[in-house]
Amino acid sequence: LTALGELVSTTTHEFNNVLTTIINYAKLGLRHKDNATREKSFEKILLASDRAAKITNTVLGLARNRSAGQEATNLQALVENSLLLLERELNKYHVTVDKSFQPVPEVYVNGNQIQQILLNLLINARQAMPNGGRVLLKLVYDAENDMVDLVVRDNGCGIPPERLPRIFDSFYTTKSGPDASGKGGTGLGLSMCREIIEAHHGRIRVDSTLGKGTAFTL
Repeated sequence: LTALGELVSTTTHEFNNVLTTIINYAKLGLRHKDNATREKSFEKILLASDRAAKITNTVLGLARNRSAGQEATNLQALVENSLLLLERELNKYHVTVDKSFQPVPEVYVNGNQIQQILLNLLINARQAMPNGGRVLLKLVYDAENDMVDLVVRDNGCGIPPERLPRIFDSFYTTKSGPDASGKGGTGLGLSMCREIIEAHHGRIRVDSTLGKGTAFTL
């Protein structure tokens, strides 16, 4: 429920930005009579409306898909949709996203559950870089094991080596409390991520260096 509340809050702000864009360009188009200005206004309104539709469809998909069923899923599209929901928050905290997507086959998963994991890891990465930084998202096909690897890597504070073995334990957290955005941690996030991945017959691992960053591989 906490994660859903954070997602709703983030999405509401993003949606308000889109609506403001639409309203401002509609006013611009009404004020100016020349075709060039009006055409530019219509193009901006169309782009903003398309963005609003994508946000709405993504959130509705998260709300609807609560079953444990799995189906063939385009993982790259799922990653892009997740970034769409968090774009405003990442920009606000000066986090740049780099993408390295190799061609990969569809994966047989519950897309809703995998997206929850990805949103959790992205928010964790953002919190590990309070002054901004970079996140690398990587998709690679492991032909030998017939699996797809999804990597979320940040260049933040890293995790102390003595805490690393426990980060997937229930109720364990490396966070001291809420950050500047009001978000803290209950310790449930990563343990649930591991449970979901293992239920998919997959694996999750973490590599971290103090002061250099952390990488989660699904």
